[in-house]
Parts: sequence; C-alpha cells; structure tokens
Amino acid sequence: MITVDSSSGRWQAFCDQIQQFLAADTIDISIDGAVVHGYRSPDSVALWLRDHSDMIRAGRYFENDLRNVVDAFVSAQHASGRVHDFVTTVPTLGSNERENWEKWVRVPVEADVEYRLVNAAYRTWQANGDTEWIAGLLAPLSLALEYSTSHPWRWDPVHELVKRAYTIDTWDFDYTAGRHPWLNFQITDETFWGIMHGDNSGVYEASRYLAKLYRACGDDRHAEEIEAGAASLRKRANDLLFNGEFYTHFHKLVDVTIDGVDESRQLSLSNPMNINRGLATHDIADSIIQAYQARAASTGAFAEWFSIDPPFPVGVFGDDTLVPGSYCNGGVMPLVGGELARAALTSGHEEYGVSIVEKYRKMILDSGETFLWYFPDGTPSSIEKSTSPDAMPTDGWGSSAMLWAFVEGIAGIQDLDCLFRKVHFSPRWIAAGEDRATINVSYPASGASFGYQYHHDSEAKQLKFEVASTADIEAHILLPGGTHAESVRHDGREIDFEQRLTGKSGYAIFNIAVEAGSEIRVSYAG
Repeated sequence: MITVDSSSGRWQAFCDQIQQFLAADTIDISIDGAVVHGYRSPDSVALWLRDHSDMIRAGRYFENDLRNVVDAFVSAQHASGRVHDFVTTVPTLGSNERENWEKWVRVPVEADVEYRLVNAAYRTWQANGDTEWIAGLLAPLSLALEYSTSHPWRWDPVHELVKRAYTIDTWDFDYTAGRHPWLNFQITDETFWGIMHGDNSGVYEASRYLAKLYRACGDDRHAEEIEAGAASLRKRANDLLFNGEFYTHFHKLVDVTIDGVDESRQLSLSNPMNINRGLATHDIADSIIQAYQARAASTGAFAEWFSIDPPFPVGVFGDDTLVPGSYCNGGVMPLVGGELARAALTSGHEEYGVSIVEKYRKMILDSGETFLWYFPDGTPSSIEKSTSPDAMPTDGWGSSAMLWAFVEGIAGIQDLDCLFRKVHFSPRWIAAGEDRATINVSYPASGASFGYQYHHDSEAKQLKFEVASTADIEAHILLPGGTHAESVRHDGREIDFEQRLTGKSGYAIFNIAVEAGSEIRVSYAG
C-alpha cells in the first residue's frame, strides 16, 4: 500500500490510478491444481516472466503474495538452467488456436529470461522476508545465470559477454535478411549474432541480487565470488559497448548490414535500464540522459521515451505493420519513460526526472488510460497497428515503472535488503516543488513498511524529517540548488555527514539507525 500527502496534493491520485491499472493486469492460471497469480503482459494474454518481474517493482506494494509465480517458473526450468518466457492456458488472441491447454514457451532468440527469474525471486523475497523459501531457490537461480554465461546460444567466449540474435534491443524476434517470411523467433545456422548491452546489464544486476541472497543465507564466500564476476562483466561491457554518448544498440559478431541503419546512432530502450541496474558509471549515466534530452529537442515527438531512435525501415523484420514510430520500432513507451525518470532522479538530473513523471501523471489523469506504446504524435497503440495480439488501455509495465520512479526517485525510499530493514533514503521533494509531504509504503505480503514526514522551512533553511519506521538508513538528502549543508542532527544530536555533488546537485550523506519517531534535521546555507 502507498499513502502519500504533499503540499500540492497531487500524488495520492497518481498512485491510486496506477494501482487500478495494475489490478486490471493480474492473471490467474491453474497449474497442477494450484492457482498462480501474477501480472500479465499488456499486449498478450499470458503470464510473461519478463513483464511480471518488472511490474512487481511497484506491484509488490499491493499484492499479498507473489511466490507462486517464481515457484511455477522454477518448477518448469530445464536441467540446463534455461527458463521459459511465458505460460498461458488460453488460445492466442487473433490466431486460429482453439486449444486451452497449458502452454509453456521459450523464445529461442531471447537472451534476457534467466536473469528475470532471479529478479522476480529477489523482489518477492524483499516483500515477504522469507529467507527459508529463498534459500531453497539458490540452486535453480544460480543455474539460470550459469546458463546465461556459458551456453553457446547465450555467451560469447571471446568478449566474455552475453550475446543474442539481431533483435530490436530486448524484443523477441530477429533480423533474417528476408530468409524467413514473417517475424522469426528461432536460432538457425544463419543467425546474425551480436552483443546487446541490456542483456549484460541484466545479468550484472541479477548477479548482484543473487550475491545478496547468498549473503542473507549466510554464504559470504559464494556471494563474494559472484560479485567479483559481476564487476568484471561490468568493465568488459562498458569498455566494449559504450560509444562515448550511449550504449551502441547492437555490437555485431557477424557481418551484416541493413540499408539505412547505423546501430551506433540508435538510442534503444535498455539505455536507461542500464543506469538503474548499475552497469553505467556516473559519467556514462550523465551522457545517456543528455542524449535523451537532445532527442527530446530534435525529434518533435510528444515524449522522448523511444523504444529505439532512429527506428528501422518498415518491414525489415518481416512484418509491414512494424512501421517506424510503432511498437518496439520507435514507439514511445511509458516503460522507457519510467526507467528514464528514475535514472535521471538518481543521477543528478532531478528536475528532468520529475518532469517525466509529471508529464505521465497528467497523461493518465486526463485520459484515464495508459498504453504500452504510442506513436510519436501521441496516438495510442492498437491491435491493428501492432504485431501484438492485444492492446490493453491499462498498461501495467509502463505505469509500474513510473510508480517505481516516484517511490524510489521522488519519495526516495529504496529497500536495500528485505522488509525495509535497510533503506536508501533520498527524498527529492524539493525537485518536485514540494515543501511538505507525508508518505508510507508497505508490503502486504509481510506488513513491513517505511514512512516519514518531510517539511522544508525555506526561511529557517532547514529540512526536517520525522521517520515512522525502524531501519538502518543510507541517507542522501537533496539540498536546494546553490546551497550546502551546514549541519545534520539526529534526535537533537549533531552527527557527521559528507557533502557530495551528484552532477550539479548537492547532497548531505550519512548513515544512521532510526526508530519510529526519530527526527532528522538538515540545516543548509547559501
């Protein structure tokens, strides 16, 4: 549950509306007599692990228990470690199928599924705090990442990075130079291989999550080994894939040319994800965000949240409905906007991040709808103009990303462990023009919560926080522009702090243990 009040009064309705979108996007599937309850894809009547694992970043504030999704995908995992993309028990919309059998599907060209299982398990554990349950999953989760970093379809031994077929970023069909009559999902001897940055940031993030889980279960040695491997992958990926402005869309391992396409100029959707997943250094993050700001100024689109820009020519992937500016071929996606907003908020571009969330807030307030993608002129997606079998007006993938950006980016509450026992505390209400706020976020699966009251007294030049929870906090307190912190007091006692710039934004940084009723006062000058 999320409750919030602020001086502007605009955020509770925003959170409530996204909760309603998410409630419309749940799906129940009977597997072996047990009901599996999770989040469905906005463009397909199926339980996609990819969508679900992202959507629970916000959905876990509203759902009682999401363990059954993780358990179901683990139970169907192949002995090699391979994981399925989705499961469904209904015929595909728009097809000639009539069978309602249980169908598990793995899209062979996809290279991002295994790390999604780790993410889903980790985020579920954060909400329920069930360490005994997660300890029983360490072996299959480890096997999933071992598959991603060893199988010849997933791993390039030369660069020691995750590889995939030539798809549009993380999407699920590849370029075949016309050898296949429609969208192709299969690996063949003629597959055009390459390295896509988002697969590697995903494995990097999931590896860090897995290390945290091992450490929570008392295995520090294994955790340290995983962290060391992740750090090496991060360096290799940044050295190879960052082109000085952003991550090159597709680093080719096989010689292939698509007329009119320059992959080094294509800004694709995993770029802001790479920031949020921790792959990007601060300098890389800053450059990526500036690249999006430049596209906002130059493209004429209603928002710069492109799936990819510039897009591919019409029909090169085998379907003429995939025109430039549509779907994953240059469509504008709230999913990208939410990722970009959080990335900006945490990388020293706070006002830009707030502006993205605010644009989306007004969009859904005015229309009462949200779609997976829009044409650059603002026209929403439809089944007729997409390769997808559905086009729900309650897109949970994008709306959950926007709510995630609000909770962790603006309200500044990021759970670093489980049950809010350790919190990255970085309220950025100043960037949103708020002088007062009260917020509480909780996990229904466990009842754990974290909340606080905030007040900015500009005349006294003081930021005051009254914490309503017990936690160890890593505080990064955003200061008003052009100021510096003079003192920090915790329950009346002055404590040490560090003054640090993130970009041009000043922060007061300190670590403390707080209890319900604890008070923090940050005094500033300038």
